[in-house]
Amino acid sequence: MSLSHGVIDDQGALAIRAVSKSYQVDGRALQVLKGIALDIAPGEFVSVVGASGCGKSTLLRLIVGLDTAYDGAILLDGRRIEGPGPDRGIVFQDHRLFPWLTVADNISLGLEAANVPIPEQQRRVAENIALVGLDGFENAYPHQLSGGMAQRAAIARALVGEPEILLLDEPLGALDSLTRAYLQEELLRIWRQGGVTMIMVTHDVEEAVYLSDRVVVMEPRPGRISAVLPVDLPRPRDRAAAEFIRLKERILRALSR
Repeated sequence: MSLSHGVIDDQGALAIRAVSKSYQVDGRALQVLKGIALDIAPGEFVSVVGASGCGKSTLLRLIVGLDTAYDGAILLDGRRIEGPGPDRGIVFQDHRLFPWLTVADNISLGLEAANVPIPEQQRRVAENIALVGLDGFENAYPHQLSGGMAQRAAIARALVGEPEILLLDEPLGALDSLTRAYLQEELLRIWRQGGVTMIMVTHDVEEAVYLSDRVVVMEPRPGRISAVLPVDLPRPRDRAAAEFIRLKERILRALSR
């Protein structure tokens, strides 16, 4: 399939089919997701927005395979997701780098666990360090990095396993506004170069409109999809353009409902 950024790839197609999820709280079932249905095309960039508690992060946990106790089905390239796997990577709001390891060692950790040969490890680590713009910082430790650099290292760690889907759970939420704007551009560059399917949870509607092919709006109690809005705006996008502002306001209205 060919998308707006020119990637042609058949891998990374996600199908979410009538997914519902409940937790047991004080002996009673608390439903946090209800009837989630969504198709995401290979190479697409989709953002999920919604109020706190609407199940956005829970949905990402199900897609990455950290939780398999739910109703419905989640299929990647037609195969049901049964648990974590190298075909999915995830980046959280905090970078979660190990402080006693260098940037290169943090990035290569998953490859070591998968018994990837050392020459291949070195190639992939170098390739992904270059991709996220951290050349020269291979031997730096996390405390020697700025917040934005640490998040770029976390993105490289998630990409080094060559996943089909990269899941992003508020990855820029803890950064200052200037660093956040810079990393938004970096995310777009990485997405274009890598061709990976990206699914990002964010509270920032402007960020969702700026980055995404589509924006999924969720509402809470229980969490469900209330709208899926295409972002048919040319890139690079102008945040001050009338069409951009209209779409942002439309999503905000959907959230306020």
